[in-house]
Amino acid sequence: MNPLKRYVSRGSLYVIGQKVKEAVTMSNHYYSKTPEVKNNRQVHPVSLRGYNMKFVTDAGVFSKTGVDYGSRVLIDAMELKEDDRILDVGCGYGPIGLTAALIAKCGHVTMIDINERAVELSMENAKQNGITNVTVLQSDLYESVKEQSFTVVLTNPPIRAGKATVHRVFEEGHALLEAGGTMWVVIQKKQGAPSAMEKLEQLFDEVEEVTKDKGYRILKAIKF
Repeated sequence: MNPLKRYVSRGSLYVIGQKVKEAVTMSNHYYSKTPEVKNNRQVHPVSLRGYNMKFVTDAGVFSKTGVDYGSRVLIDAMELKEDDRILDVGCGYGPIGLTAALIAKCGHVTMIDINERAVELSMENAKQNGITNVTVLQSDLYESVKEQSFTVVLTNPPIRAGKATVHRVFEEGHALLEAGGTMWVVIQKKQGAPSAMEKLEQLFDEVEEVTKDKGYRILKAIKF
């Protein structure tokens, strides 16, 4: 037998019959359509932009233990008008999009995620926090909103889904923005911020790094 031969069996990675690493199946990634991991619901009280909210989270979604630091940095930095039409791409259980809806109280926020569990949680969190100016849709990237247009796109992109997917978030989001629209992105330097900046500069007319905090960069890209 080739000593370098590998094979996958029952969700685990083996080398020459010896288990060396537990494989995480695609069905349990936060960017999978239907997570199969066992439910583990939790409730997390949090204050974002001065709004006190409670978020129900669960296993199989991004940052299940509470609102992640990168999302907090984006929420603190994002500049929104009261009547903006906003798209939250990869909404998870909703902290970015629902905070945006409270800020843009005369506008509307559309929240999309491929993960059906995340979509259900976002709907639940909108209801329990009394937020009504939102629409939550299950969507493979922009599939469910490709006929719409927006003034703002917000995203904490799914880095683990790969560079090609992240760049699609930028490319297809640019196409859905109206003239004068803005995309806000949070990304860590070590997870590709320079590459993201370069890609955004290829697509948008003006790109700037608005702030940085503990390795997280907030990028603002404007479409003229």
